[in-house]
Amino acid sequence: MQTTVFPITLPNQFLHFGFDQTEIQNRVAEWLVLSLFTEGRISSGKAANWLNLSRVEFLAFLRRRGIAYLNYTPAELAEEFAAVESLEVHRVE
Repeated sequence: MQTTVFPITLPNQFLHFGFDQTEIQNRVAEWLVLSLFTEGRISSGKAANWLNLSRVEFLAFLRRRGIAYLNYTPAELAEEFAAVESLEVHRVE
């Protein structure tokens, strides 16, 4: 993967957490990937790839970060809603 270097300016307070340049670089990259993923601009597969994670590892990563993951296409989502509606109609009272 090709890389580009961007200098960034951060307050010194970040150094109090023991972050070195590599840790800050990794966290900024993670934040950017998660931001793009949650905005729907990249797929889970691409996000996992960019973070050098497998799909399963990426799902665990999302869970640790408190980010919900659903991968329904519009058709699959419609099917799920139809199934729920069907259950409600057939519910025994």
